[in-house]
Order: sequence, then C-alpha cells, then structure tokens
Amino acid sequence: MRGYTETMQARMPLGDFLVAYLRRLGVKRIFGIPGDLVLRLFSQLGDRGRWKIVTLSHEPSVGFAADGYARATGSIGVACVTYGAGGHNMVNAVAGSYAEHVPVLVISGGPGDEERKFGTLIHHQARAIESQLNIYREVTAAARLVDDPRTAAEQIDDVVRTMWREQRPGYLEIHRDMVDRVIEVPRAIADASRPLELEHSNPHKVREAACDVAARLDRAQRPVVIVGIQTFRFKAQREVLALCERLGVPVLSTMLSKGAVPMDHPLYMGVYMGAHSPPAIRKRVDEADLVLDLGSMLTDIGSVKQSPMSERSIRAVDRRVDVSFHSYTEVGLRDFVRALREQKPRSRREKVTYHDNLPAPPRWLAELPPRGVRRGAAKPPRPPRAGARGGTVRVAEMLQVLNRFLEGRRDFVVVAESGDMLFAGIDVRVAGKAAYFAQGFYASMGFGVPGAFGIELGLGKRPILLSGDGAFQMTGPEIAQARRHGLRPIVLVTNNGGWGIFRPVVKRQSILEIPPWPYAELARLWGGQGERVTSGPELLAALERAERASSFTLVEVMIGRTDLSPLSRKYIRFSSRQGQAKPASRRRR
Repeated sequence: MRGYTETMQARMPLGDFLVAYLRRLGVKRIFGIPGDLVLRLFSQLGDRGRWKIVTLSHEPSVGFAADGYARATGSIGVACVTYGAGGHNMVNAVAGSYAEHVPVLVISGGPGDEERKFGTLIHHQARAIESQLNIYREVTAAARLVDDPRTAAEQIDDVVRTMWREQRPGYLEIHRDMVDRVIEVPRAIADASRPLELEHSNPHKVREAACDVAARLDRAQRPVVIVGIQTFRFKAQREVLALCERLGVPVLSTMLSKGAVPMDHPLYMGVYMGAHSPPAIRKRVDEADLVLDLGSMLTDIGSVKQSPMSERSIRAVDRRVDVSFHSYTEVGLRDFVRALREQKPRSRREKVTYHDNLPAPPRWLAELPPRGVRRGAAKPPRPPRAGARGGTVRVAEMLQVLNRFLEGRRDFVVVAESGDMLFAGIDVRVAGKAAYFAQGFYASMGFGVPGAFGIELGLGKRPILLSGDGAFQMTGPEIAQARRHGLRPIVLVTNNGGWGIFRPVVKRQSILEIPPWPYAELARLWGGQGERVTSGPELLAALERAERASSFTLVEVMIGRTDLSPLSRKYIRFSSRQGQAKPASRRRR
C-alpha cells in the first residue's frame, strides 16, 4: 500500500507514532464513537491526524461503515471505539468482516495500569478485564494488548501486517495511559520504504501450477471461468480480467463476488449460484468440460457446487491450486493468474449473453424510448402525494425499473442489504468496476445504511441502497447522519410490514411483524427527501428526482406482504424440497 511519508523517531509518544503509522498506510478516514477509556486516543487521532473522523450513533454502524470503506477502496478501514460497551457492541460487524475477508483495523481504548492494580471491577468490564481481547481473538487475524512501551510499535506493526497479509480484521487494545508514553520504534518500522505485502508465493510451485492448468485449458473444448471474492480481496481483478479476455470464454461471478468483473463486459454471463442459477447459466456450467474457479469460497449461500476433487475442476483459493486430484500449495491467487496468463493458453471467442432471473419487463417500461431520447408529448408520472396509499409494486418490477434507470449511468454503485434484498440485488445490473456491494455470505441485517456511508466516502460515487423495512429499522436511522457528513445515498426501502423473506416458511406470522414506520416522512424530518411510491412509473420518476436532489433521498416502495424477489422464491422452493427429502438411510428400498 502507498501512503504518506511521515517521519518517525527512535523514541516518540505512542499517540504520535500511531498517527504517523496510519498516515503512512494512506488512512484518510476513521470511523468511531468516543468513550471515556478511548477519549485521549480519540482526540489525538483527530487533532494530530487531521483526519475527518466519521462518528455515527451506534458501534455496529461504525464497524459496518469501516467495512464498507475497506471493500470500496481496497485499503484498510479503521474503527475506533471504547472498551467494553463500545467494543462488545461492534463484534458482529467485525465478525462479518472476518467471514468475508475485509481488512478492518479495530482500535479500542482499555483500562490503564492503575485501574488494573486495584483488583476491583472496572466499569464496562464483562467477565474479566481480558474478556474483550479474548472475544476479538476469535474474529480477527491478530489481536494484541498494547501495554508495554518497549514492544508497542512492534505489536501495532505485527497486527497490521498480519491483517493485510490475510485480508481480515485486526484488533489493538491500547491502555488509556499509554497514549502519551514514549515508546521504542525499531529502525525497520521507522523505514518509510517498507510496504505492506500480501503473502508471498513459492515461484517454483507457481510455475508448476500454471503449466499444468494451461495444458488442461488448451485441451478443453468448453471451459468456463468463475471469478470469486478473493480476486477482490487479494487485488487480482486486473490480472483475472486480462486472463479471461485472453481465454475468450464465459465469465461468471458468485453472490459474494458480483462486481469483480464489470457487469457490462462482453464476456460476463451473470451470477452463478449452483442450483439457483438462471437456467442458461446452470446449463453452461453443467456442460463445461473444465471449470476454472478463481477465488470462490464454498458456502451454503449461492455456493459454487463444483466439487474440489472433480476431474473437470480447477480451483485456486487460499494460497493453493487444486487441479483435479492434485494440489499445489504456497501459490497466491494473483501470482498464479499472472503466471497462467504468461503461459498464453489457447484463445477462444465464444459469444456470451448475460442472464438474470427477471421476467420480461412490463409493457409500459419496455415501450419507453432509450435514455436521452425525448418522450414526445407524453407527460411524466405525477409525483405521489405525501402519505398516499393504494397499490403496490412487484419486487421484480422494482428491479426492472432500477435496471432501466441505471442504463448508461456510471456514477452510481449499488448496495444490497441482507434479507430479500440480498437476493434481489443479484438481478441488478450496474455498469463499471467495483459497482456492487453486499454481505453475500455473512449476511448480517443492518449492514446497508452504514455500509453505504463507508462506500460513498471511499469511492465518491452515490450509492443506491436496496433495503427491506425490517433491516432498515435496525441501523437505517443512521441516515440522519448523512447531511452532517456530506453524503447523498438513495435508499429504496421495500415496505411489506415485516420480515417478509420468512413469511413463506413460518406458520405463526405474528412474530414477523414490525412497527409501521412512516419512512418517507421520517426521511424529511432527518434532513433529506422522502416519498412513497405505489407503482413502477412513480418509482422511475422518484429515482430521476433523487438523482437531481442535493441531499439523501429515501423512497418507500410499497410491496405486497407476500411478494419476494424472483431469486428468493427460487431459493425458498429449493430449500423446501431439500427439507422434505428423506435421508438416504431412511428411504424405502
């Protein structure tokens, strides 16, 4: 990573060292909430670091925002919170970052030496003083208690390098009385030319793996490439795209990696989700005589169903390449892809068509002229009255309208909240690189609004967030912070009065109800634009008004209580069939 050049001394106060160290990494934003045990450090980061510190209302939002920032920028996201009530509050967000390989550095204050000597309980303490540290050891690549001036610099450097190497979170707990103490800074750490590095590969094994795979690609008649999430995390997008263009074969992403390949690329076929894939995608993968899987995680949501030991499978993930029944270890993804391209495997020019799960668009949408062409004398849809009720919008139609709105627009990114909108987002098509974000595996509700904040601050592009009303009630009120931080997200809240994705599978429907919030009205009270829509034309008009708005916009989209995205319906039907199947040992012979 490139960062700022910052002079470090052999001996300097820890707070000054941390500021210089983070600036050298290129950190430009810090997300956090102050608290008594981190207040001195928090102030130091703000005063000496001269960063814009983005404060939010609740620690989970801080973690989600830092996560979104790291996803968007490909750099480290930094979150600063207090001990106990603050640090414990943020564990869920950090667990999501760990699960999905996002480098978020958590800096927490902690009780000082004198407080620890008393032997009494310290406010915010859980079971033991070390409880928070022990919890974070479970959800980070490295966690350290910084309490010794002689080793503090080395501990900080070790945590950051480990988390960067593994592309997972790191944790630093700093005694509050350590901030002003003078620490030792080894010469190697003070060296400004020493960059952060991803894990090194074994060059010999990289060449072996590349030669083997290139030979198999040359023999294959109908290969296909699946691009996984680790192409994002291990900075291999450029190399992977160059390899795919060399091969000239269909390219697919997974639920986690949507956006790793530009969705408007001529080789991009869509999202592969095993049995839940669009029929044409599933058929193409099933008929492939070689599946080159670059960086996919095997998960129970939208997983690549290709067996890692299949004769037609090549899988590169977690610093290893599995080729049929043989494995090459110590092979980093980026190094492998670069070496494979240098082997110049045989090129093909297969014609590729994009596929999704959406039905044909409604007539009114299909008959609209292309963007930029005047509609003649036809009047645009009238804006809905505040508080107007009536009809509903089908989720599929909402997605079709959104896709129509995004045509030709490259200044937006799309963020999908967990729940039905996670599945809905798979069928949204947005142009450009790194244009789609979601927690596709860990899938914690509440990621949406704060995650969109971090993404907008990182990329400078306006996010369009898809959120259900249930998820929005968790962290959605953070939208009130948007104006204060100069942010303008467009939030589509689908209102079906509850956690609708569970309605097809839960008998007692009352447990899925949520309070009826006046979302559009709340948005206006929070300093933004808000409106409710009950039809597709109203939604399209609302998106066009939101594009011109100088503040954030919340569009409350009224949908049917039992309506779901096409992919959710498919997923639930499949899961129901799986659940009804009898175990093999109990079936009648």
